[in-house]
Amino acid sequence: MGKVGLLFRRAALLCCFWWLSAASALRFSKKGEFKILQVADMHYADGKTTACLDVLPEQVAGCSDLNTTAFIQRMIRAEKPDLIVFTGDNIYGFDTTEPRKSMDAAFAPAIAAGIPWAAVLGNHDQESTLTRGGVMKHIVTMKHTLSLLNPPEEHHIDGFGNYNLEVLGAGGSKLQSKSVLNLYFLDSGDYSTVPLIPGYGWIKPSQQVWFQSASSKLQKNYTSAPEAQSEPAPGLVYFHIPLPEYAQFDSSNFTGVKQEGISSPTINSGFFTTMVGAGDVKAVFTGHDHLNDFCGKLSEINLCYAGGFGYHAYGKAGWSRRTRVVLASLEKDKHNATWGGVKSIRTWKRLDDMHLSKIDKQMLWEKVPSGRRRKRITTSKV
Repeated sequence: MGKVGLLFRRAALLCCFWWLSAASALRFSKKGEFKILQVADMHYADGKTTACLDVLPEQVAGCSDLNTTAFIQRMIRAEKPDLIVFTGDNIYGFDTTEPRKSMDAAFAPAIAAGIPWAAVLGNHDQESTLTRGGVMKHIVTMKHTLSLLNPPEEHHIDGFGNYNLEVLGAGGSKLQSKSVLNLYFLDSGDYSTVPLIPGYGWIKPSQQVWFQSASSKLQKNYTSAPEAQSEPAPGLVYFHIPLPEYAQFDSSNFTGVKQEGISSPTINSGFFTTMVGAGDVKAVFTGHDHLNDFCGKLSEINLCYAGGFGYHAYGKAGWSRRTRVVLASLEKDKHNATWGGVKSIRTWKRLDDMHLSKIDKQMLWEKVPSGRRRKRITTSKV
């Protein structure tokens, strides 16, 4: 290839990479909204040959992984999310013949709809013929995904799939080039590898150091010129296995239901304290315990389950599979002329029933107007 041809090829590649970067950028809509659909515990296996678990007798015939696919498709049509987040146990390794094909089928509705999506791993994704790293390496090659193995600059970080995504302000606004909502994704592991510590895995110190660094950089960017803001942009955190702090709620201080124990690690690695110290996290979203779908607030951070989504995942006959939706809304600037930063973050759940019933609408966070003192909040029994 001649010099001119080589230069042309390089220019074409740069153009292509720029287009891909621009196309994958997350941004608030012209209506000042950004909507996230959380899909927890699909447990996808081999499609139509994989039977459903824990459904009513009249639902057994013909029920399979395809019911999980149909539920995602219904949710995409109903909610039209800006981002879909899959929070682990996306496939069920023990019953999966070919994990790559299972992942292709599991994520197919998001890909077909052309919606950006991100995924983290659970404790069952790697239990087929692919290693945990191999599973994530396949995910990051798929269409429309924003998932990353790990930040490229991080060479010594535990797990596969620790990364953050920035959601830019509305186009045409003063904050169109700033991340007004920060999304953090972490690999919460599968099982303990320490002989004297039984049970599930946990978020390791190296991951927490990365999270602190990412949060600090994002906060500095948001509160620095140009268009310096007075306080950090809100952050949302997604991973699979719930923290031990999820056990500090009862029916008096959460919204939703708790129908099984909290299957957290047997040790507390301190990640909740790390998030509180960071100062920007408003809510955490996990899966893992399919029969819990509650959301409660502890030390100004909401700890939320999504509830089980997949039909090949354990559930409860007569208790609908479900999913969680999060809606972030912007405020108008002081002149009421253009969109500013995030004003509020709301959530609700949808059931896979005849009407896709919307339940448990809840305000997770709302910005306190300037000049108004924040009301002191006390939480009992926590």
